[in-house]
Parts: sequence; structure tokens; C-alpha cells
Amino acid sequence: MIKSLRSALALILLITLSIQPSYASELLIWDKLSASSAKGYVLLLRHSLAPGVGDPENFKLGDCSTQRNLSQEGRDDAAEIGAWIKRQKVKIYRVESSRWCRARQTAKLLDIGKVKLNKNLDSLFRESNLESHPKTLKTKEQILNHRNKSGLLVLVGHYVNIAALVGVGVDSGEGVIVKANKNGVIKVLGATPNLASQN
Repeated sequence: MIKSLRSALALILLITLSIQPSYASELLIWDKLSASSAKGYVLLLRHSLAPGVGDPENFKLGDCSTQRNLSQEGRDDAAEIGAWIKRQKVKIYRVESSRWCRARQTAKLLDIGKVKLNKNLDSLFRESNLESHPKTLKTKEQILNHRNKSGLLVLVGHYVNIAALVGVGVDSGEGVIVKANKNGVIKVLGATPNLASQN
């Protein structure tokens, strides 16, 4: 467990130091998402603010009292990003979430559709070989399979999962718009705004 925890921390540090979030200011993609012809777009959204790192030692999947949960700021941010998405008038294909409480809470507070739990979005913080982890590969497959479908697929999860999928780090409550091209390569095309920094 210690080795896998170190691997996760090393990945976080590497991405934090090496990735320049130039995508964070590129919101023009949202204009394309509102078009009826828009297909294949996926929003990878990190859960909003839940103070702390990782999970407590007594973590239990079905018991939110044993997990990190959203702070009031995190709850407010989740509702605000949901309201922002609604203002973009984007058709939502489906909203899916990690089974971790902080992700489920975020997805519900977005209020943009019924939330379906997806175990492949569960946190990989304590895992190793993140890019080739079965959950990462399953999520990649889901993005590829969405390529010719209309409506925005919203996947709410965790920092390390998003980093493993597309090689970028996002702050709490932020996300990236991705799409698989005809060769099956997943590309980052845009982002959600950092609403927290604007308050």
C-alpha cells in the first residue's frame, strides 16, 4: 500500500510541476457544444472542494462519515458550476459519478441530470500503474464509445483519474472537455471556468 501511495503522490507532483494549464482559459469549445450536431464530447470533472488528501484509514465506501466530504465552499461551487453549465444550454447525455461521497455529492449538486454511479470513476489514489489500470482503460473505452453520440457525457471523479486519462491536473470543481478522434486518441479541447477564483 505504501508503494502505491507513493506512486500516486509522485504522479500528482509530476503533473503539478510539468503541466501548464493553458486549457483553463479556453472556453470557446462550449459554443460548439450547444450545436445540435455536436457529438462525442465528454466533461471530465473533478469533485469540488473536500478538504484533505486521499481518504482516512477507516474509509468505507458506503459510509460518508468515514470519508472526506464537501465543505460548504465545495457544495456552493458544485451548485455554481452546474448553474454555469445550464446557462450554456448544452444537451446533457448522462451524468455519471465515482461512488466516493464527495464525487456523488458534487454530481448531485450540479443538478443537470440524474446521477448514475460508475465504479470505474472511483479514486485511484492508492493504486499503482494508473495509466494502464483497468478502471482507466474502461473509462477510456467509454469515451471512445461516446464518439458518435449526441449530448455531453459528464463524468465526475478524481484528480488522479483525470490525470491518468489525459495527462493534465485540475483543481477542485474544475474539469476538461475531451473527445476521442477517429484514431481513438483522446484530446483535451477545452475546460470549465474556475468559478471559485472569480468570487
